[in-house]
Amino acid sequence: MPQKLALDALNRLDVTAYKQVDKFPYVFVLDDIRSMNNIGSAFRTADSFRCAHIYLCGITAQPPHREISKTALGADESVDWTYFESPESCISELNTLGYEVYCIEQVDQSIALQDFRPDSGKKYAFVFGNEVFGVNDTWIAGASGSLEIPQFGTKHSLNVSVTMGIVAWDFVSKSVL
Repeated sequence: MPQKLALDALNRLDVTAYKQVDKFPYVFVLDDIRSMNNIGSAFRTADSFRCAHIYLCGITAQPPHREISKTALGADESVDWTYFESPESCISELNTLGYEVYCIEQVDQSIALQDFRPDSGKKYAFVFGNEVFGVNDTWIAGASGSLEIPQFGTKHSLNVSVTMGIVAWDFVSKSVL
């Protein structure tokens, strides 16, 4: 019968080693995320899939905060982040750094996630919006495009932290597997 691995058998990086290791060429942008649990989950997912950076915008809370740390489980210490007050200033920074910006949103010209093919020579910024209102129109207008995760049930959306995990895994799996 298979047995669970002990934590030390997982050979995880410590924070110092994580800071020094190469990251995958993508970043998360969290714009107007209300829930600190979702923000903490974003850090934890970003750590797990070696996201290069997290950009926090608008009303999105910033570490250090007890509610973020509770869900992040220390990933708020390992993943680098930057805060921007407005989408415009963050878009400008991402463009200066050479990122292709993709919103994760249901729009009339969205690309189904399974059809998205990242170029190996490019860096990507994935924008996740407010839990109720979605991605701000400023982001949609300033992005290279929008990606959509197909859904087959009665609901029209996924929790934003679940969406981040799906997008991160999809990108990493297409980049290295």
